Amino acid sequence: MKLTKHGHACVRLEKDGSTLVIDPGGLTEESALDGADAVLITHEHFDHLDAKRLAALRPDVRIWTCAAAAQQLEGLSAKVNVVGEGDSFTAAGFSVGVLGREHARIAFDMPVVQNVGFLVDDEVFHPGDAFTLPGRPVGTLLTPTSGPWLKAMEMVDYLREVAPRRAYSIHDGLYNDIGLMLVDNILSRRAQAQEADFRRLATGESVDLPG
Repeated sequence: MKLTKHGHACVRLEKDGSTLVIDPGGLTEESALDGADAVLITHEHFDHLDAKRLAALRPDVRIWTCAAAAQQLEGLSAKVNVVGEGDSFTAAGFSVGVLGREHARIAFDMPVVQNVGFLVDDEVFHPGDAFTLPGRPVGTLLTPTSGPWLKAMEMVDYLREVAPRRAYSIHDGLYNDIGLMLVDNILSRRAQAQEADFRRLATGESVDLPG
């Protein structure tokens, strides 16, 4: 399985000629959806969901997301599948399990929206905007590294608790070069401490994974 990092929180997974795209939002380059066979959306925020781009996909491209995000895609109801925690399904030949229910809290006066994470082929876990614990071994964790709801200490604790063999930065589109350097340093220190492959992939960079 090939994983390619795209802008902000978006990744592409490819295997056996099929492509699955997760969270191609408003901070992601449009090319991330080129050739997509299926799309997963963790929640409704603009940096994860771009309804206009999804509407332009081929008619046979199916979308899986939570109920609240599906409401933003009412014009695409024939394409959209609503899922929640505990569900499992197959998308473009990938097996997907759904974990988590809520977005991390941003501020005391902002409502907490729905957020689901996706475990793909029992290997890659994309939590969306949350620190959902998968409750099982995960080979590859896509770990959020920036956002108004996140502290570096929480990111480190998440890496320690999940203890994946590999972790790659997502949700990093809000940082300038100095912020990205901070992410690189934190991931490097944790990689040494946990004897694992933790790092930030550049936009367009790919890695090969088991599965």
